Amino acid sequence: MKTNLARFVFFALVLFALSPYSSSALALLAGIILASTLGNPFPDFTKKHTSTLLQYSVVGLGAGMNLKVVGVVGAQGVGYTITGIALTALVGYGLSRLLKTPNILSTLITVGTAICGGSAIAATGPIIKAEHEDMSVSLGVVFILNACALFIFPPIGHYLGLTQHQFGIWSALAIHDTSSVVGASMQYGAEALELATTVKLARALWIIPISLLFAFFMKSKSKIKMPWFIFGFILVAALVTWVPALSEVGHQVSRVAKQLLVLTLFFIGINLNLDSIKRVGIKPLLLGFILWVVVATTTVMALKLNWII
Repeated sequence: MKTNLARFVFFALVLFALSPYSSSALALLAGIILASTLGNPFPDFTKKHTSTLLQYSVVGLGAGMNLKVVGVVGAQGVGYTITGIALTALVGYGLSRLLKTPNILSTLITVGTAICGGSAIAATGPIIKAEHEDMSVSLGVVFILNACALFIFPPIGHYLGLTQHQFGIWSALAIHDTSSVVGASMQYGAEALELATTVKLARALWIIPISLLFAFFMKSKSKIKMPWFIFGFILVAALVTWVPALSEVGHQVSRVAKQLLVLTLFFIGINLNLDSIKRVGIKPLLLGFILWVVVATTTVMALKLNWII
């Protein structure tokens, strides 16, 4: 009986997530509540398709953007990205020594914070020979903090009086996963969404050199995962920019992609429950939380002081 009810609610919430009445925050919250009460009736399906759905959504968002703008924003964000990754790595290393968290687990959490959350963890884990438990815990930390970011970043941005431009940069540099970056910036406004998506995807490309660096020092022969969806995003943006006749179709595709992203966040929420949170443990969660607060605080201070423009 409970399973049938869970399935009914699941499909009802999927329809809600795809409707114009939903939002990224509501979809995520609905998923968490369903997982914590009736449970996830399709755990294998949601875990298998969450990443794919996110990647196709990101590619679709490119249809609503101008490649020239994407190129300018991406180039401007290189300096912020290099500085941010380096400082995050240093702080993460210091915190891991202070909290005495395991080296591989600390590395995964730090890489996830510095670059792009779960994607960076999934790419670097096999290279540094991470165990399944290390991967699960680090991904759990990132997903918990992502869920928090989706709810608290927009209100904090409004409280601090951040412009859409500032919020777009802040969310891209301070929120782990692309899904939550897009979800949070989508609540803030169209300009914030365009800027945040572009800067975050440019940041995500750093998975490749970082993975190569780890592979060199670890003498690992593991295959490096290419973030193909980023190149798909650029290709779609190029098509819409260079073929003006596709402009209207592009906006329609972008709108569909936004709703698919909301559905993605519902899937992410339903994969989170109290048991998964308990499995993370206090020290790794504390490491991830402190590191995240440091990154978010220093980034927003730099924006307010016009060190980042």
